Amino acid sequence: MRKLLFVCAAAGSAAMLSSCATTGSMSKADKRFARGEYETAIELYKADVAKGKNIAMANFRLAESYRLSNRIEQAEGYYKAALDGGVKNPDAAFYYGLALKANGKFDEAATQFDAYTQSGTNRTLAARAEMEAKNSRLGTQIVAMQTNNEVMPLDQLNTPSAEFSATLMPTTKELVFASGREGKKYAGNGEGFNDLFAIKFDDEAKMTGGTVRKLEPAFNTEDMHEASATYSPDGKMVVFARSNNGSKKGYLSVDLWASFFKNGVWEEPKLININDRTADDFAPVFSPDGQTLYFASGRKGGQGGNDLYKATLGANGRFTPAENLGSEINTPGNENFPAVAPDGTLYFSSDGHAGLGKLDIFMVDKGKVQNMGAPINSNSDDFAPFFTGKDMGVFASNRSGGKGSDDLYMFRKKPLKLVTFYAAGTLVERNDKTGETLPVANETVALFDSKGQKLQEVTSGADGKFSVKLDSAAASYSLIADRAGYFTARNAVSTVGRKPSQADLPNEMNDIKVPVTLTLTKIVKNKAIVVDNIFYDYNKWDIRPDAATELDKLVETLTDNPKITIELSSHTDSRGKDAYNQTLSQKRAQSAVDYIISKGVDKSRVTAKGYGETRPVIKTAKTEEDYQRNRRTEFKVTKISE
Repeated sequence: MRKLLFVCAAAGSAAMLSSCATTGSMSKADKRFARGEYETAIELYKADVAKGKNIAMANFRLAESYRLSNRIEQAEGYYKAALDGGVKNPDAAFYYGLALKANGKFDEAATQFDAYTQSGTNRTLAARAEMEAKNSRLGTQIVAMQTNNEVMPLDQLNTPSAEFSATLMPTTKELVFASGREGKKYAGNGEGFNDLFAIKFDDEAKMTGGTVRKLEPAFNTEDMHEASATYSPDGKMVVFARSNNGSKKGYLSVDLWASFFKNGVWEEPKLININDRTADDFAPVFSPDGQTLYFASGRKGGQGGNDLYKATLGANGRFTPAENLGSEINTPGNENFPAVAPDGTLYFSSDGHAGLGKLDIFMVDKGKVQNMGAPINSNSDDFAPFFTGKDMGVFASNRSGGKGSDDLYMFRKKPLKLVTFYAAGTLVERNDKTGETLPVANETVALFDSKGQKLQEVTSGADGKFSVKLDSAAASYSLIADRAGYFTARNAVSTVGRKPSQADLPNEMNDIKVPVTLTLTKIVKNKAIVVDNIFYDYNKWDIRPDAATELDKLVETLTDNPKITIELSSHTDSRGKDAYNQTLSQKRAQSAVDYIISKGVDKSRVTAKGYGETRPVIKTAKTEEDYQRNRRTEFKVTKISE
């Protein structure tokens, strides 16, 4: 984001060199640095380093020149060299941390910020270092964020110079933007002074075609930056940012100007009444109704760095006093380039909230600031969003792969690929003698939600197959089939965790089938059925949590089959005395029955019986596996009511 590099911003540079100025020992590089001519200063300081002249300080000012011209990612090596060389600047470690963060080295950056929090002498920077350390640790998580957006460069208007801060002129439907493509170079960063341009796309939806034109001379000057135009809804008022050229005292660097369209022409722009004479005011944007102007400012009294403000436009064309948007949005870092979507949602750019390294784009959702994530954000500067419609618009970025400096990109939310889930079921009957299953035709299968509410019914086909449509949202269900003389067939089906990512979905509409089988088993009176995994602690009969899970299934069987009465039996192995085993098995059976009754089953429907070691499955048990099979819990149906 090298676009609002202000002619008068050299004041801070000069302050850093005040001691040199008083002694008359300023070098050529120092003089250029003090005037904010960083591009020239960089080359001169590099020459000083090559000559071995004051190496530590030359490296530090090299790094500062890159930072102050918004190229801090290029400053990392020079800050490190300055620190390694013992530079006498107490804030060098903090800015080194910012450079590491800008290059995505979040852990190293956090270490630098932590150290500065403990030892830094600048209280303002120390407070910011604490915030930066926290944000750096969140950086890795934000890198992993992916959103359903796509980003495409607007190559028909991007150039090797900067293009940024797009808006729409309501009357002509032209896209208005700032660019440094023409005119003389600005010594601050070696790029051209920014002016305002416009393009009328041949295809507005795709933002293709058209010819770029420069706006009227009233808006563009030869030796000042102009950027960030915003129009009232009727197109008759425009507010934009303009720097001064350094030749006059008064308003510092960048201020907000307004022009009105009257009698077929744009009037000469004038300063609006909310500028601060001691600070930069820039990046204005009207709300959709044209009543509120949002903008960024470095004025005193904010949270630190640049903050976002708003002011209301009165009937007389003057604005109410600017109001800071508060600490939920503004941070000790920089909040810039506000934008308001058609639905009123506020967006902005910031390096003070947790992000990917430099400026990221954020939105305010229910008062909470949220990072927009990739691909809109990158580890470069991503800023100045403007919405051309719902879920689509333009933003600027100096990410790699562009034409150079800042480029404009179109973004839009990709249509969500939809998923429809189906339970692809099969209803079968098991032959207890052979273990084989056969399809069951023309039988009703019911779908229930997790609360037991019946949702729909289907009928199995000749092959036992059936299909049930499920909600697209993640949910759990039960499928149940009833048949006279059979245990109710029940099985769970769930869509939780089954929805593929958008990238893995092949089509706009996708059907996903979740396989499920329901098995009907005949009810045979007095036939023992083993209840698996009912275990007890040694010499105890308490129901353990793992046994409770299995008994819950038996409760479900009794609930699904309200006409049956059962006997629940417990068996031991042959080790131990007969009487002891008999007593222990009865206590265990009774504990299981008590648990079942506690779940709401009528006590008349279930009885407990302990058989001790009298009914082994394996009569000649010798191995631990044999003994385990003999230690079992069973149930059998003793009665079927009519």
